Amino acid sequence: MTFSRRIRTLTSATLTLLFLLQVQLAQGERIKDIGTFGGVRGNQLIGYGIVVGLDGSGDQTTQTPFTVQSVKNMLAKLGVVIDPRLNPQLKNVAAVMVHAELPPFARPGQTIDVTVSSLGNAKSLRGGALLMTPLKGADGQIYAMAQGNLVVSGFGAEGADGSSVAVNVSNSGRIPSGATVERAVTSPFGADSKLVLTLNTPDFTTALRVAESINASFGETVASPVDGGTIEIFTPAANPAEKVAFVSTVENLSVTPGSAPARVIVNSRSGTVVIGSEVRLLPAAVAHGNLTVSISESFQASQPGPFSRGGETVVTPQSQVSVEQEGARMFYIDPGVTLRDLVAAVNRVGAAPGDLVAILEALEKAGALSADLTVI
Repeated sequence: MTFSRRIRTLTSATLTLLFLLQVQLAQGERIKDIGTFGGVRGNQLIGYGIVVGLDGSGDQTTQTPFTVQSVKNMLAKLGVVIDPRLNPQLKNVAAVMVHAELPPFARPGQTIDVTVSSLGNAKSLRGGALLMTPLKGADGQIYAMAQGNLVVSGFGAEGADGSSVAVNVSNSGRIPSGATVERAVTSPFGADSKLVLTLNTPDFTTALRVAESINASFGETVASPVDGGTIEIFTPAANPAEKVAFVSTVENLSVTPGSAPARVIVNSRSGTVVIGSEVRLLPAAVAHGNLTVSISESFQASQPGPFSRGGETVVTPQSQVSVEQEGARMFYIDPGVTLRDLVAAVNRVGAAPGDLVAILEALEKAGALSADLTVI
């Protein structure tokens, strides 16, 4: 194959890929990406365990007596009896909390990932191993058993003078496939011929479009919107296999979601401002200027006069206060201004994030901001 033929082949493949991407974008979003079916959910699991094998970075047992108590109880179950009067000073053991999420339709024998976090004052869990820990659900039943070696991404080091350096967090880690499922959770998925689809972001327009898309594929009486976030779907499937095929087809249908509401989100702690694409402004005029106050302190020594008796040198403070205000520049906002125009107008006056918040609040009070201003 010549070089020019290779170029033509690559160009043709690139154009085909771009065409497929454009077709996919034109089809909207899949139903599986904007909603979830009732009964298809995970369940949280939690347990208390012990990590052993640490390199002197475990709990200080004088401050965490429950660690010693846990070790004594574990050894007693293994047939090792410890004198109750003894208080072992352990440095390679840490009490931890173990948590995981049991995925939907999980069956006994499958494995799930677990996260292990220090409960006491252990400095690091690096190199440790979690002993067998039962994981319980909200109903108190044991659904999985966790055990294995920890993977810790963080580390730390300390000097003799007390200086220290740390990267990430070293007193928590994960165990990939560290828990084995022992009990399955009963799912109501196959118990009824009616399915409930819940939208991740409730919207009446999106709910109506989802129902219309399903009815266009299976019939006019299959799906009906209940409210802005729920759609009821009646499955024509007669057995579980057909029901799975039906749900697979439904969740891969494409729907164009309704446009997001006009909203401005302001994070008062970090100064982050997010402006939605539907935000519009009514006619208004905005002026912005900064006021700078500078205070400088200096000290001046006052000496007594020549041949004076009983005079003392006195240090007197001298304060200088200056006020400087930048010239405020005013600009006019036309009606129906878009997000791009608003950002450009604010940048023209050189507004910082904090100043931008003040401008948006003033526009809302003036009734010129056609959006919901939310401060988090």
